[in-house]
This record gives sequence, structure tokens and C-alpha cells, in this order.
Amino acid sequence: MIRKLLDWFRGRRRPGIPDELWQRTIAGLPFLACLSADEQADLRDLAERFLAEKEFTAAGGLALDDAICISIAAQGCLPILRLGLGAYRGWVGIVVYPDEFVVPRQLQDEFGVVHEYEDVLSGEAWQGGPLIVSWRDAQMAGEGYNVVIHEFAHKLDMLNGDADGVPALHSGLTVESWEEGLLAAYDDFCHRVDRGEETIIDPYASEHPAEFFAVLSECFFEMPDVVAAEYPALYKLLQRYYRQDPLARWMKAASADTTAPG
Repeated sequence: MIRKLLDWFRGRRRPGIPDELWQRTIAGLPFLACLSADEQADLRDLAERFLAEKEFTAAGGLALDDAICISIAAQGCLPILRLGLGAYRGWVGIVVYPDEFVVPRQLQDEFGVVHEYEDVLSGEAWQGGPLIVSWRDAQMAGEGYNVVIHEFAHKLDMLNGDADGVPALHSGLTVESWEEGLLAAYDDFCHRVDRGEETIIDPYASEHPAEFFAVLSECFFEMPDVVAAEYPALYKLLQRYYRQDPLARWMKAASADTTAPG
């Protein structure tokens, strides 16, 4: 069915994502289930157009199906819900492995000696090239870990050059204000990690400003209360960039749950 469904998206037929499959996707991802009805409708339209533009490829023996493609599209389109599909321009490929995958690396030391090694990854985004994710890890979304949002955040970061933690900014945001807000939080987080503090936010965020942006983007959408509590200025900066307020969204959904009749 996967080829038939993707043919629909590419304009040969246009029934969109089947209702049952879309509802199952949303229900399985709490950070999407808390979207309002209008937001879910906008996300669905964006995901359909995303599927029409991008090309999914299976690797490592994975049997690619509709559920996988739609789940990745829905998660990946959440960050651009208010930015538009143009934010993902310049690349088309998404490669999905069943589990973590191995990437060969080369590193030249200070003496000019080249060392070869293998990197075991759950996701990777290439400048101008494909985005690669482990499906097993993609299914672990929740509680601040989301390999799909992480890699798509890298793609946003790469829109204006190498991944450095500074994505292409829209009107109202300056590079100076972005760097000031992001780097202040990044420096503080690195100090906390260096002191051996156990952090709710993944310590991997301390590796580089680009990783900090990607990890904090995961947390922004999946556990916004943590980001807002620990780095309120950065939360507001991300809120302005993504043009979304996940914390208000979560609070509204939680309030609706407590007032619903039992």
C-alpha cells in the first residue's frame, strides 16, 4: 500500500492521509494529541504536502509502510507548523533504518594521521542531503527524546549554512539576540553537565550549540514545562522562532481533561 499511498500524495490521486491511520498516529503521540482540532487539521495538511515532496527510502532490511512514513511526517512537520513547508527546502530524501545504524568516519589528528572508526547513530542529517532516522528510536518519542524532531531541527539549522545552532531566522529575530539567548543557556547547561549534575535535559545537548538547539527543540515540544522552568528566556526565544507555545497547549489540554465528565 505504501507505493499507492505515496502516489496519491504526488498528485495522481488526492484523497489525503486515511482518517483511521491519521487518528492512530495522533493518538500514539501525546505531543500531537494535545494539539487543538484546528492545529491537527493544519498539521495533517502540512504532512500530506510534505509526503508529496519528500522521498522515503528503507534501509537495513526495514519493511517501509504507510504508518512509518506518516508518523515521521507528522512528527517532522510539527516544528514547521507555523513556519511552512519552505523551511524544509533544498533536500528531498528520508532514509529509515529499522534500528541504530553505523556510519564510517575519518578523523585526522594533530600529527596528520588519519584514524578510521565507526559511529553508531539513531539519526543524522546531512547538509543538502538526506535525513536518516532509526525507526525503533522514532517510536520512542516522548519525555523529551524525539530523534525525528532532533534531526529535523538540524535541517532547520542547516537552511542557512552549517549546523551551528543558529537557524535561518524570520522577521522579528536577530542573529545577535538569538546567539545571546541560546549561548547563555548553552554555557549554563555545559557548566551543569561538567559539574556532574543529573539533568532532565539530555546531557548530549552540551556537545555543541547545534546539538543544544536540536535537543532543546525536542524538549520544547515534548516537555515544555522543563524548558520554561530551567531556561525561561530560551523558552520565549524558541516560542518566537517556532511561533508556537507548547506549554500553553499542554496546560489547555490538561485543563480540558480535568474538567471532562468522568
